[in-house]
Amino acid sequence: MGITFRKAVLDNGLTVIAEIDPKAHTSAGGFFVKTGARDESGAVMGVSHFLEHMMFKGTESLSAEALNKAFDAMGAKNNAYTSNEMTCFYASVLPEHAGRSIDLLATMMRPALRQADFDTEKGVILEEIAMYKDSPFWVLYEAAIEKHYGTHPMSHRVLGTEETIKALTRDQMQAYFDSRYSADNTIVALAGRIDFDRCVDRLSTHCGGWARTGARRSPERPAPVGGRFELKDPKVNRGYVIAISEAPSVQDPRRYAAMLLAQVLGAPDNSRLHWSLIESGLAEQAQAAYDPHDGIGEYYVYAGGDPDRLGEIEGIITRQIEELPESLTTDDLDRLRMRIVTGAAAAAERPGDRMQRLGRLWTMLGAYQTIDEEIERLSAVTLDDVRAVAREFPIRLQTLGTMLPASA
Repeated sequence: MGITFRKAVLDNGLTVIAEIDPKAHTSAGGFFVKTGARDESGAVMGVSHFLEHMMFKGTESLSAEALNKAFDAMGAKNNAYTSNEMTCFYASVLPEHAGRSIDLLATMMRPALRQADFDTEKGVILEEIAMYKDSPFWVLYEAAIEKHYGTHPMSHRVLGTEETIKALTRDQMQAYFDSRYSADNTIVALAGRIDFDRCVDRLSTHCGGWARTGARRSPERPAPVGGRFELKDPKVNRGYVIAISEAPSVQDPRRYAAMLLAQVLGAPDNSRLHWSLIESGLAEQAQAAYDPHDGIGEYYVYAGGDPDRLGEIEGIITRQIEELPESLTTDDLDRLRMRIVTGAAAAAERPGDRMQRLGRLWTMLGAYQTIDEEIERLSAVTLDDVRAVAREFPIRLQTLGTMLPASA
């Protein structure tokens, strides 16, 4: 028996989906909540990520220590993450612990949110914000996103700012949780060797009483602002440049062509930027990527090197972008496709990776697509398709930021 897809929807709107593999050696489950930094008001920026931390602080009936020990007792590989668009809590275990793992994840999804825990964790969040200030890429990227999206909530920082986190109250977090962490705004994704019907029964027991709130994401499409900016930082001794431009959304079928276009330009090795900047010795870092979002997407290009040669680096990036559409070859696409297909095939062997892919896709698209179907769509992309997306969504220096040493 091969991998089968199952779906169930509880009366309150909680959706449960699964890729069942009777031959798998592990089982994986995750709760995907369609909420992130873009769903926050400016006043509570960072609350989604802060709340992710608080979910591990225990429930009214289960302490943080008991929660952690219960996961450890199963040998679980569990964690969580927050992005601009979703928050996920997940665990991978041996199949005999799949039911208990689901019980535990479902229980922790209704945290106590105690004031004392909130006050303690606020300090942890502020330390995390301070830590990221030591990363030139992160500082430059956040500043570029703010410049690119202007007042639209897509500009929000996932961690928030020192000001918003310090001002955030426990009651504001509770209100956000009550409105966004609802049954009809949550997907449970399962993968591996599991008993789907028993898992659904367990979820009905734990989650059947969750409220339905009708939570929705603002349909307003951001209109990128663009422009240039410069940062000076006394902690750096290199120069850095980042450029961001509009790209297809996650719902757009052109996303496959956009992904290939960005990879030809700036994959970690054997790309245009790698050969023109890193192999030439002009830059120490150079990359380009495509990041699809709900309703919009973006390309980004990033490089770093000698601050006195940053203008030269920017010039080469511009030239590579301008020459890219016509310099593309079928060999470029075939080489990248093989790399992506190999990665997809490797991920398909791991229930944890299957669960993540399944949950993210359903959260963003509300539909199921097998790995084989995705590979087929990628394989169907032609050279003309990639050149067309380069015309319709050109990689360009729409928003451009630089970071230099304070003395430069």
